[in-house]
Amino acid sequence: MGFFSALIGNAGAVSQESLIKDYGKLLIEGEEIELGFKLIRDVFIFTTKRLILIEKQGITASKIEYKSITYKSISRFSIETAGTFDLEAELKIWVSSETHPSIVKQFNKSVNVYDVHMVLASHVLA
Repeated sequence: MGFFSALIGNAGAVSQESLIKDYGKLLIEGEEIELGFKLIRDVFIFTTKRLILIEKQGITASKIEYKSITYKSISRFSIETAGTFDLEAELKIWVSSETHPSIVKQFNKSVNVYDVHMVLASHVLA
């Protein structure tokens, strides 16, 4: 992910090897990382069992919140693809019966949003 993309708030893909090295301790037995993305200091990871959001807080980012969202608690999701002149695509996820999306993330054009859609659909609709 380029520095400019990070500054304007776009998420870029992160390699599985890097995610396993940094966050493998969060996984339970039999759980595997499918996709992961980084947005400035925050990371979100799609695993075979759940969505993990890692949010670094404060100026020094020494405080970290780890959120786990089971796929069965996701009631709906949407992906808006980037247009010809757009720099980003957008992912929205609603948890339970909320009227507004709980999670909204922007992706830069280097991310294939159809891969994100496929992972979500395969877990949420299963």
